[in-house]
Amino acid sequence: MKKIVFVLAVTVFCACSKSSDKGGETPNAFDKTAMLTNYADNLIIPGYTALQQKLQVLQAASDAFLAAPTIATQATLKTAYTDAQLQYERITSFHFGPAETVLLDIFANFSGSLDYNFNTAGQLTGFSIDSVSIENNISTGTYNLATMSRASFYSQGFPALNYLCFGPNAIAKFGTNTAARVKYVKDVLARLKGLVDGVVTSWGTYRADFISNTKTNVGSPIGNMVNQIAYQMDLLKGPRIGWPFGKQSNGTVFATKVEAYFTNNSVALAVENINALKKTYNGGGNGKGLSDYLVALGKTTLNNDILAQFDLVSTKLSAIPDPLSTSLTTQTAVVEAAYKEIQKLLTLIKTDLASATAVQITFVDNDGD
Repeated sequence: MKKIVFVLAVTVFCACSKSSDKGGETPNAFDKTAMLTNYADNLIIPGYTALQQKLQVLQAASDAFLAAPTIATQATLKTAYTDAQLQYERITSFHFGPAETVLLDIFANFSGSLDYNFNTAGQLTGFSIDSVSIENNISTGTYNLATMSRASFYSQGFPALNYLCFGPNAIAKFGTNTAARVKYVKDVLARLKGLVDGVVTSWGTYRADFISNTKTNVGSPIGNMVNQIAYQMDLLKGPRIGWPFGKQSNGTVFATKVEAYFTNNSVALAVENINALKKTYNGGGNGKGLSDYLVALGKTTLNNDILAQFDLVSTKLSAIPDPLSTSLTTQTAVVEAAYKEIQKLLTLIKTDLASATAVQITFVDNDGD
C-alpha cells in the first residue's frame, strides 16, 4: 500500500491577551519548563524505575520457574510477567532520548512498526512471535540478540518470553536436558533488563537537556511526546487491534498476531496503553501537561474533545472480552465499535493536537488512517 508521509501545517501562535475560547494562560505565559519537569520527575523517570523494579521481580520468578518448572511456579511467573508488561505499556509514550538510543521499543516488544506487509499467517508483522528463530537459536546456541533484523526483534523481549514460558507445553519443554532452553530465557530476560537499566541510568543526565528544551521542533521533548502519543495511537489502530481484526486483509482475521497471545491478556494491555497515553497527555492529572498547554494556546474545546475521546476509547476497549484472539471472531461488533473510536482519537491527536502545538509528525505508516 502506498506510504503516506504526514507533514502537518505549522501554526505560529502570537497572543497578547487571553483567547476567546476560554483559554487559560497565554502561550507566552505558559511555563513549559515546569511542564517538562513534571513529566521527567513524576512520570518518565518513576515510570522507567518502576519497570526496572518489576523486571527484577520477573527475573526472580523466572529463575524459580526454570529451577522447578511446575504449574505453581509458572503461575507466579505469569503474574510477574504480566505486571512487568503492564508497566511497559505505561511508558510507551516515552520512547525517545535514552530509550530511542538503545531502540527499546524494537528490542523489548516489537510491533512490526507500522509496516503492514503480510498476506498469510506465516509472515512476520504486527505482534508476531518468531518461534522458528527462537527454537533455532536454542538448538544451535549461536545467536546475537543485538542483531538488527526482524527475526532478531521477534525472537526476544516480551514476545519471546510469552512463547517460551507460556506457549504450548511450556512446562514440559523445560524438563530434562534443557540447559540450552534455560540459558536462552535467561539471556532474553537479562538483555531486556539491561536495556531498561541503561535507560534509567541515562535519564540521570538526560533530564537536564529534556527540561531545558522548550521548543516544539523535530526532536524536541514536546515534539517527541506528541509524536509518541500519535505513534502509539497508530499502533493501537493497527498492530494491536485493526490488523489482527482483518482491517488490512479484507476481513481475514489473524488471531495469533495479537499482543501477548499466549497469556490471553491483549485487551488488558490495550486498555493500560490507552489509559497511560491519556495520563501522558494530561501530565498525570496533578502537574502541568500537554492538555494544559493546549488550553493555554486557546484550544479548550479541542482539549475537552481529546479527553472525552480518550475516555470513550478506554470504555470501548474495556468492553472487549479477553482473550482478544477469540473476541476477534466472536465479538465482532464490540471490536468494531472500539476500532471506530480509536480512529477518531487518532485523528484528534495526529492532526488536530499536532497542528495546534506546531509539532510535525515525523513517522510514516502505510495502512492509511
